[in-house]
Amino acid sequence: MLRTLLAPRLVALHLLVIGVLVSFTLLGRWQLGVFEASGAPRPAPDPAPVDVTELTQVGRYITGAAVSRRVTATGTYDAANQLLVADRVADADAPGGRAAEGKGFWLLTPLRLADGTIIPIVRGWVRTATDPATAVPEGTVTVTGRLRPPEQTDDVQRSGSLPRGQVAIVSTAELINVWPTARVRNGFVVATSQDPPSRVTPVAVSPPTEGGGFTWRNLAYALQWWIFALFAVYMWFHFVRDALRGQRERETKSADPADPSGPAAPAAHAEA
Repeated sequence: MLRTLLAPRLVALHLLVIGVLVSFTLLGRWQLGVFEASGAPRPAPDPAPVDVTELTQVGRYITGAAVSRRVTATGTYDAANQLLVADRVADADAPGGRAAEGKGFWLLTPLRLADGTIIPIVRGWVRTATDPATAVPEGTVTVTGRLRPPEQTDDVQRSGSLPRGQVAIVSTAELINVWPTARVRNGFVVATSQDPPSRVTPVAVSPPTEGGGFTWRNLAYALQWWIFALFAVYMWFHFVRDALRGQRERETKSADPADPSGPAAPAAHAEA
């Protein structure tokens, strides 16, 4: 059996099938990768900045189309009501906006607009609450940034255990209670630039994205390659089985004295 399996013709078949299996498996994995990548979020159109009053209102949620849009806001900061958002990193898109290492604070400062309403501004990030950069600039400022919806987590209950002047999340519902005399617009702006310039570390924020549509055709291609690989194994099995069966039949015929194709029987002795 082993000699049959190692015959040159079958060895060539073994190597061919191995090459086919490796190639078809990799081709199928490549098509699967294309399918998975097709569903990943992709950059959405990023229009020019608009005034924040066009996309936010008091008492109304911002629309999904407004999330991460570039906006501008001109007004004066209310330094007395600035808050520190605890346990944050300088990245608005980090999971939960926080990390086990590199913790610090977002500077959340109310910006009073010309109509008297307030838009919360994340001016930047500082490592400690005593950082000199927490000082709020005076006078009129113009902020450019990206609009974000209120954060929705269970951490709103943790704000009560934080020191005075600190909160756990940027929640419009909570800010209404913290700033009771203010008319607070829904959402908040993560500042990317300010005039006059700010000394704090900017908080990174991503542009808007839109969901991609899966290309199911690539998934079908992946399945086809893997089916071809299984068919190659099936054909290899049949070739090998037929080769072994044929070898056994030849060996059986060779060992059967009654087989005309086997060795000739010895001639009978003549009678005396």
